[in-house]
Amino acid sequence: MKWKMVFPFCIPLFSCLSITMRAQSMPDAQLWLTTADRSALFALQQDPLHFSDSPEPLPTITVNDMQQFQPIEGFGFALTGGSAQLLMRMTSERRSALLEQIFSMKKDGIGVSYLRVSIGSSDMNDHAYSYDDMPAGETDPDLKKFSLEPDRGDVIPALKEILRINPQIKILGSPWSAPAWMKTNDDVKGGELKPEDYDAYARYLVKYVEGMQAEGIPISAITVENEPLNPKNTPSMVLFAQDEDTLIGKYLGPAFERAGIRTEIQLYDHNPDVPSYPLSILADPAASRYAIGTAFHLYGGDSSTLTDVHNKYPNKNLYLTEQSVTQWPGSATIGIAEPVSRVLIGATRNWSRNVLLWNLAADPQAGPHTNNGGCTGCFGAITLDGDKATLNVAYYAVAHFSKFVHPGSVRIGSNELKQLSTVAFLAPDGKIVLVVANTGNFSKTFRIEYHGTFLKTTMPAESVGTYVW
Repeated sequence: MKWKMVFPFCIPLFSCLSITMRAQSMPDAQLWLTTADRSALFALQQDPLHFSDSPEPLPTITVNDMQQFQPIEGFGFALTGGSAQLLMRMTSERRSALLEQIFSMKKDGIGVSYLRVSIGSSDMNDHAYSYDDMPAGETDPDLKKFSLEPDRGDVIPALKEILRINPQIKILGSPWSAPAWMKTNDDVKGGELKPEDYDAYARYLVKYVEGMQAEGIPISAITVENEPLNPKNTPSMVLFAQDEDTLIGKYLGPAFERAGIRTEIQLYDHNPDVPSYPLSILADPAASRYAIGTAFHLYGGDSSTLTDVHNKYPNKNLYLTEQSVTQWPGSATIGIAEPVSRVLIGATRNWSRNVLLWNLAADPQAGPHTNNGGCTGCFGAITLDGDKATLNVAYYAVAHFSKFVHPGSVRIGSNELKQLSTVAFLAPDGKIVLVVANTGNFSKTFRIEYHGTFLKTTMPAESVGTYVW
């Protein structure tokens, strides 16, 4: 018998090995897709996408993990008092399953990793309250009546259940108003904080952080006042920049320091159309030393202002702590591409370390909310009708980020194309995450370039995709 030795057609041999190794190193990507017509709702596409070294002449999104920006602290929602109330009205079995779906980073959970709660009530409670309410004409400067009792029936038990699922979740506390007796109008709506009560209000916030910690609920950060230039909500309170500067620099910061509280203080908590507000406080060394950075909403102004603030104070963090992304229930389509482009991509491309949408849950009538200043169109990420849970646009918008971009991720470089908004991240597990929003009214075919390899893909009209490899 004669033996014939057959060699691969590779000359020299190392060229063959190089080709084989390169083929093995080219990743496959998964695509999670939400389409405007609801045919896919944050759905994993079954056909894997392949990177190759044979580029086609197509518009190209290049992902560059050598270009790194801000770390990411998380994505999530506001757990309003109304949200917590609706959750606690569910049966324990259904609530547990829903909370696992929202907050677990395992299996089918979307891994929400950051929450905002109100210090006292927000306008998405069925009534307004603080933790130290007094009869008209009476005050409590020693805070002897302070109590977290109003939250014990819903907010505190809901947070404890969430913490059992994700003990590392970050919680931001934001007050809508100081107790009415501390205010110039002695009312829960509008008015200003009386200068003689700055010290009492600082101690009030210390008591809140310490009281929640005693309940096993760590408050990672607080803002001093939600929307300090908005007197129209019930509750609400006006706090001008100079007043917040004084409150932080002379009262709250030192009070936290004396109490050994390490909870971070975020400035402002309002729209980027008045950047002078946070910039003036950051320019004051006395207040700035206590502030980790600035919190923004996006109801007015543009997300590019966040980059302007970053460029002036690059050592201070930026956060997106509230934005409503909503549509009326029952719509045949889902308007997801525009808010993902404008809010989640817009904020993170402009240095925000988180994105929190308003709010987690509401009932079919967009309640509960306060009268005379409560939001009547805030349907939330989930509509809760007893045990029935309907997922809304904000849920899917956050899921496209939170499931893959865990805390400790870093934003990396990616370019944008006409009507294709993008943002990319390097996750702690080494995976690359690219979110693309097609805001155009027709599908777009393009290629993704990564480390000299190319992936051809098509994004349907007005849809959002998350590519993971």
